[in-house]
Amino acid sequence: MTFAAGNSAFSAESQWMLGDWNGQRTELQNKGYDFNFGYGGELATLLDSKYASSHGTEYADQFVIGAHLDLEKIAGWADTEAQINITERNGRSLSQTSDALNGQSTGVDNGHLSATQEVWGRGQTWRLTDFWIKKKFLDQKLDIKVGRFGEGEDFNSFDCDFQNLALCGSQVGNWVGDQWYNWPVSQWAARVKYNVNPEFYVQTGVYEYNPENLKRSKGFNLSTDGSKGAIIPAEVVWTPKVGEQKLPGEYRVGYYYISADADVVANPNHEKDHHQGGWFVAKQQLTAHQEDTSRGLTGFINATVHDTKTNNVSDMQNIGLVYKGAFDARPKDEIAVGLARISINDDLNDGRSEEYDAEIYYGIHATNWLTIRPNVQYVRHVGAYKNGENAWVGGLKFQTAF
Repeated sequence: MTFAAGNSAFSAESQWMLGDWNGQRTELQNKGYDFNFGYGGELATLLDSKYASSHGTEYADQFVIGAHLDLEKIAGWADTEAQINITERNGRSLSQTSDALNGQSTGVDNGHLSATQEVWGRGQTWRLTDFWIKKKFLDQKLDIKVGRFGEGEDFNSFDCDFQNLALCGSQVGNWVGDQWYNWPVSQWAARVKYNVNPEFYVQTGVYEYNPENLKRSKGFNLSTDGSKGAIIPAEVVWTPKVGEQKLPGEYRVGYYYISADADVVANPNHEKDHHQGGWFVAKQQLTAHQEDTSRGLTGFINATVHDTKTNNVSDMQNIGLVYKGAFDARPKDEIAVGLARISINDDLNDGRSEEYDAEIYYGIHATNWLTIRPNVQYVRHVGAYKNGENAWVGGLKFQTAF
C-alpha cells in the first residue's frame, strides 16, 4: 500500500500526525464528518527570582477529542453545523508550587495573579467542553448557536499562542473567572450574531451562571440545578482589510452584565445584585513580508474594565507584536513579544497595586501537525505587591494534532 507524502503518517506536509488514513479521513470530511484529536503540553521552570532560593519545574497538558459535523452534508439541513469536544487536563502549575510565585518567598497571602502555564486550571479532569448546534438564516446573515459552550469562544475572543495566561485567550474570563467560564468549562448558552456586511457584525448571548460546572465531579453536568443567574455579553466586531495589500484586522468592543449576586469588595458582608464590565480587543497585521501577506508583522492590544464594587481586578491591559515568516528558510515560524498589566481594585485596600507579566517566544513550525514555542517569561511584582517577588521563568509550549 502506498501513500502520498502529505497523507502518510508523520509526514511534515500532513495536517495530522497519523496521516490521512489512506484517504479515508479526507473522504469523511467531504461527507461532513471532521474528527479531531489534539494534545498540548506546557513546561515551566523557575530560572531566577529576587528572594526564593528553590527553583522548580512543572508540566501541565490537555487532550482534546472532538468532531465537527456539517449537517447540511450529513442530513440535508441547510447552513447547519454542530460541534462536540471532550477535554482532559493533567499536571501541575509552577504558579501554584513555586515559592517565588505562590507568595511563600515573601510571606504574603496572594500569589501570581496570572499563570505561567495557561493550560492548567479549572480542575484537572475530563469535561464536556463543547456540545452545540448552529444554524444560519436570512441568506447567512443571521447566525444562531445553542447548546453548551463557553463565552470566550465567541465574545472577547483572542489567540492563545503565548504560554502566560495574561497574554492568552479571552481576558475577561481570566479576571472575572468566578462567573465567566472560559475553555474547558461549558454551560448552557445561546448566542445570536447578525452580519451587517462582510466586515462588520454584532452579537449578543445568554449564558447560564452555575458554579456547579466548576466542580471536578461535574465535568459532564447537564443539569441546571445550582444556577445562580445569567451572563449577558454583547459585542460589535469589525474585520477590515487595510491598505492596498488588504492586510487583515479584527477589532472588538464589548460589554457584559451578570445578574447574579456578588460580594461587595469593600464590605464582604454586603452583596450587590449584579455586576458588569467591558472590553476592547484590537489585532491588525501591519506589514507584509516582501509582498507576501501570509508573512509579516501583526500588533495587538487587549483591555478590560470590571465592576470595582464587586471585582478584585479593576482592569487589565496587554500589548504585543508577532512577526510571522521573518526568515525565508522558515516562512511559517514566528517570533512574538507581549506585556500585560493587571491592576488590583483599590477598594481592597490590602497593599496591592499592579502585577506585570511579559513573554517572548519563538514559534517553530516543525510540521503542519506540530508547533513548538520555547519562551521566556518575566513576572514583576508577583501578586501585585510593589515590594514583592520578581521572577524569570523558562517555558516550552507545544501543540499537536493526531
